[in-house]
Amino acid sequence: MFRKEELKGADIEIEFCGYKLQSPFILSSGPLTYGAEGMIKGYQAGCGAVVTKTIRKSAAINPVHHMGTVNGDSLINCEKWADTDRQRWYEKEIPETVKAGAIVIGSVGHTLGEAMENVQDVERAGAHIIELVSYAEETLLPMLDYTKAHVQIPVICKLSGNWPDPVGTAARCLAHGADGLCAIDSIGPTLKIDINKARPEMMSADGYGWMTGAAMRPISMRINAEIARNHPELRNLYASGGVMSADDAIEYMMAGAMGAGVCTVGILKGVEYIEKMCHDLSERLAELGYHSIEEVNRAALPNFPKKEYVCGLDFHFQPYREDGKKKCVSCGKCVKACCYDARTLDFPEMRVDMDKCRSCGLCVDVCPTGALTADRLPQTAEDLERERLSKEFYETVK
Repeated sequence: MFRKEELKGADIEIEFCGYKLQSPFILSSGPLTYGAEGMIKGYQAGCGAVVTKTIRKSAAINPVHHMGTVNGDSLINCEKWADTDRQRWYEKEIPETVKAGAIVIGSVGHTLGEAMENVQDVERAGAHIIELVSYAEETLLPMLDYTKAHVQIPVICKLSGNWPDPVGTAARCLAHGADGLCAIDSIGPTLKIDINKARPEMMSADGYGWMTGAAMRPISMRINAEIARNHPELRNLYASGGVMSADDAIEYMMAGAMGAGVCTVGILKGVEYIEKMCHDLSERLAELGYHSIEEVNRAALPNFPKKEYVCGLDFHFQPYREDGKKKCVSCGKCVKACCYDARTLDFPEMRVDMDKCRSCGLCVDVCPTGALTADRLPQTAEDLERERLSKEFYETVK
């Protein structure tokens, strides 16, 4: 059971759509939120809010084998929306979860007609916020217009990375009165082949599924950052896509999100793991010098480059810690990752052939202990000329 008073670092409470959430982690719509029991477990594990499975006019009928893993840290699924009757959500699942103390976000999809039938019932059932989900922008905006006109609670829109311009859709949703945004939904369609059976692993009608988890995080990160940069006043933005650790959540927050949706990590590691993520988040924020989510929110946005930057890297190797213990564990990852064979390690000595090195920085990124670091070198006249030529060429071919 999560207890915020036991946190040892920064405050991780956030304000979202007028509600105070005990943490920025929002249990996203999915298998873990199948009903009150699952949503309450998420709340007790530390989630600041929980999102119902998407409520539609009829309960979903899912094919056999509709979830599978991808690379151990991601999932592929052809699961649909809530597989229980909507009346059950109104009469039992939402009220019981609210009674347990959780902030409930009612997910409603996927058409205007269904929004007209469901959003007021979701509000009456006790949901604090409504999240609208659709397959297309042309459906989402009418759903939003109707919902804003017929409910009193906040309304957020869930955007899809599968759309041609989710950042533009975000702007239109806000212009139509959305109180907040979630970016993004799962990525797809995607495909996984079972090589032992020589067939798709998913048993959907076409064999395809939708991807969640760590593999989609960079896609979602870019979309969230663009939305945040385009809307400096937006605070009710929560990111969804591959939050597997506290550091992943901090990345999203620095890019502009206030909250962080979690789903795949709870499936693969158990929803109880979110309690650990809450404690890790509090401690990591403190280590980085932040006292709250508000402080870290958008911290990276002023540091985005204004142009392509050409220069060299100045590498620093620290084989031992200050206490004399080894900091470099001689794993050799930096050497193996160098495509140009520029680096050698003979502990405690490391050498770099700068005539071969392209300053790509991958060696630093793969170092598991931080023994290898690098700073940008000042630009030389040669660097500036190469930068000019690169820009000139790009402008002629783009």
